[in-house]
Amino acid sequence: MSTSTAVAPLTTQDAETLVSAARQAAEAAQVTVSVTVLDAGGHLLAFRRDDRAVLISGETSTRKAYTALQLNAPTADLVDLVKPDGPFHSLPTALDRPLLFIAGGLPVHRDGRLIGAVGVGGGAPEQDHGFASTAVEALA
Repeated sequence: MSTSTAVAPLTTQDAETLVSAARQAAEAAQVTVSVTVLDAGGHLLAFRRDDRAVLISGETSTRKAYTALQLNAPTADLVDLVKPDGPFHSLPTALDRPLLFIAGGLPVHRDGRLIGAVGVGGGAPEQDHGFASTAVEALA
């Protein structure tokens, strides 16, 4: 008989914490962003797009979160892997939903297990990565 430790899933309260922390960090930097939070199954748990945000920022934040979730890695760490002759060069077209290899998507872990992802879009890639990092730190 094997035993395993249950890991609490990402809850809507967790998702609200992630969105709030990313939003506050972006507002402090005077940047308008969209924030998407997905659970471990890739289901949308939370989404926020400020009315001042560019419309595409919502799709961008969602695709960043999806990419971080599918590959269980920060999107910023994956950029070089999709360049021609890179190991993931054909991956963006191999999956049902296009991936996005621009900084701003981070996986969310609890007790060492993947429980979801957060994506931030609307600022410069480095800013989005920082806002997402702030959100994940707030959940810890």
